[in-house]
Amino acid sequence: MADPSLYTYTSPLEGYENLEPLAEYASASAHNTERSRTDLFSSEKVTEGPDAKSYVNPPTKQQSSAYKSFADPITNGTRGGFDIHIYFLQTDESEVAFATALHERIRREFPELRVYRVWDRPVGPHPVAMFEVNVFTPEQFGAFIPWLVINRGPLSALIHPNTGDDVRDHTQRATWMGQPIPLQVGMLRRLRQEKPKTNGS
Repeated sequence: MADPSLYTYTSPLEGYENLEPLAEYASASAHNTERSRTDLFSSEKVTEGPDAKSYVNPPTKQQSSAYKSFADPITNGTRGGFDIHIYFLQTDESEVAFATALHERIRREFPELRVYRVWDRPVGPHPVAMFEVNVFTPEQFGAFIPWLVINRGPLSALIHPNTGDDVRDHTQRATWMGQPIPLQVGMLRRLRQEKPKTNGS
């Protein structure tokens, strides 16, 4: 796990300064799709049902760009914006069988994703067997990750972005499904230190 104090963070409100205050409660029309979006800021307060606990969000002129491309600094290129590492214990026959079947199912159901071989032993910073899947667009991410939540069975999965900072991507920016697996982050740090030497700088 990464120490959050090791990093700096851009304000989540960058680019949204000096705007009108947001509504403090849900309006009766906030989630009624049959009414115009201009009616969203009705003064009628919802007191019952699921909308009573939600807020009215102001309409925007255009949908967030995050629906079409990954937020900077996540790559939108051929590397893939996110890696998903799916782990299994290579000494557990049932997990090996499940991982092998899951690997095949992913290849069949999501042929547009990049799916790597099944490693039957630790590789790189990964201390147990695993296989890797790359997603290239927010649309793919939005389809595959919920599917994996339901279909990963007893296996753990690490979801991390690719921003060029492997240490941070595998720690502070990582998301886990299931039991987290302690990665060999020291290996990633050593590789980061060696990188300039191999590039001749």
